[in-house]
Amino acid sequence: MVRLFALVALVVAGTSVALADDKKPQKEESSFGAIKGVDAAEAQKQAEAWLNTVKKDGQAEFKKIWESDRPLIDKVSATLALGDADAAKLLAEARTSDETAPTAVPAVLNDKTKPAFYRNNLALAYAKALTSRKVYEEALETFATVKADDVVDPSAYYFHKAVCQYELMLKDDADASIDRLLGDVTDSPERYLRVAALMHFDMLSWQEKDLGWVARKMENIQRRLDLKRGGKQTQKQQKEVLVRLDEMIKEIENKQKQGQGDPNGGSCPNGAPGDKDGFGKDKSTKPAQDTIKSADKLGTGNAEAKKIQEVAENWGKLPEKERAKALVELTRGLPAQDRAVIEAYFKRLAELSDKNGK
Repeated sequence: MVRLFALVALVVAGTSVALADDKKPQKEESSFGAIKGVDAAEAQKQAEAWLNTVKKDGQAEFKKIWESDRPLIDKVSATLALGDADAAKLLAEARTSDETAPTAVPAVLNDKTKPAFYRNNLALAYAKALTSRKVYEEALETFATVKADDVVDPSAYYFHKAVCQYELMLKDDADASIDRLLGDVTDSPERYLRVAALMHFDMLSWQEKDLGWVARKMENIQRRLDLKRGGKQTQKQQKEVLVRLDEMIKEIENKQKQGQGDPNGGSCPNGAPGDKDGFGKDKSTKPAQDTIKSADKLGTGNAEAKKIQEVAENWGKLPEKERAKALVELTRGLPAQDRAVIEAYFKRLAELSDKNGK
């Protein structure tokens, strides 16, 4: 009982902050089919061609950018910042926690008078920066202004988009982005594939309005309060959590009044496995938050995801027969859609392992 009241106290805290509501993120119109990122040499060529149209004295800095070992989209965004003051300011504001988090997509990203290379890749870089800063709503709105086919790094597009959808508990949308990343993007980095697969398997354990649902809602509420967004949308989520916690408390009290010392046989009110005190263990942690920086820090807390990670780490060392056996064991009993996701994941791992072994 004490633990539930502690959760209530956390939800109530900070409700005085008030800002405008968030808009619903727009859904991308899927293009379907195989997608491959732009070759690094070709991306450099396109970036240099654009830079030469706006800045004649930036070659030395441009060379340093492209000689670094930074990810491709970061090289492109650095080039855009080098050649355009507006792009530099936009990206700096998106990355800096001292700045007020944006509440709308910058107009320049919808300015059709700007070159497509500039506009599309600036949108990806801007959305990626917002994702790392946990400004998920506006990041999703920004992703909606561009398609994966139009950026230099489609894998970064789908991965960071999936992270936003996962953190906002948009399960179906997150699964759709993960499916595209695993099944359609032909050159995704292994770190993206692994984290995406683990997000998918973590979402398999999600149950509507159990304590895991409450915990995820509360984390999102706290994130919004940290961003100074305590308006109607945050207050609505707080009310949802308070109502659900009140229902849980009443259900437990009713069972105790009926003389059941162990409410619901040691389970949450909705029947999810729990501790002996009647409170469910939250199987759903938040892998995507920290794994944007390091996939090694990820953990989902459920047996399926842990097993996936263990097999993935040794996939390149397994002979073909062992791979097939492991894949059968991992996908046994899964729905067809979920089985397809994990099979696509390990297919990509096999391709990467074979490529690296040559």
